[in-house]
Amino acid sequence: LHEYQAKNLLKEYGVPVPNFEVVFNAEDAISAANNLGTKRWVVKAQVHAGGRGKAGGVKLVDTKDELLSTVKDLLGRRLVTFQTDEHGQPINSLIIEEPSNIASELYLGAVVDRASQRVVFMASTEGGMDIEEVADKTPEKIIKVAIDPEIGMQPFHCRRMFFALGLDKSLMRSFSALATGLYNMFVERDLGLLEINPLVLTQEGTLICLDAKVNIDDNALYRQKVLCEMRDTTQEDERENRAQQWELN
Repeated sequence: LHEYQAKNLLKEYGVPVPNFEVVFNAEDAISAANNLGTKRWVVKAQVHAGGRGKAGGVKLVDTKDELLSTVKDLLGRRLVTFQTDEHGQPINSLIIEEPSNIASELYLGAVVDRASQRVVFMASTEGGMDIEEVADKTPEKIIKVAIDPEIGMQPFHCRRMFFALGLDKSLMRSFSALATGLYNMFVERDLGLLEINPLVLTQEGTLICLDAKVNIDDNALYRQKVLCEMRDTTQEDERENRAQQWELN
């Protein structure tokens, strides 16, 4: 899913995300900025690839003129990141988002561990970094919590991740609600991967999911029709699409 689609899902499960608007053309950019009511905005290219910031796909702008110029510059071009080929991915939509006052960046993610037949959550204080790099260089900074499907996410699971992230005790309740919402979303929506990177602690002392990556288990698409309708084939390899269509026929 695109980031904005993932964040809309997070909101359905009561998981906090920044206020944002999605635009598909430059004409809607100023209206989106007015709706947000902030004095600065973050413009984020919506492509199925990581590394957008380093590739110029995430911009912080201070004026509406700069906002409009940035939107016009990004929409319609192709973004090349370390996760794409040399042709990059087409930018057909953008998020206009309110800025967050970041105090620290954390990582929270979940995957399906086929060996143990569990959903495994991963938490790390090294938010904003590629989790594979953290696992390679400082694996001790990643804590893993396996969730028994018979009992689901329990308070002791939340506490283990909470203390590993070094959060203040005043945030225990809000973190537990956030982690439980993520688990419920993962199971009910048949996800294969869910990454919140970064999970931000703001200077105001709140937790917010600044970015979200969601992959859906292909084997469960038949019962996730709403998610199927979100599929953006412009982000996929045309040769792969033709091969899938051939198999279906």
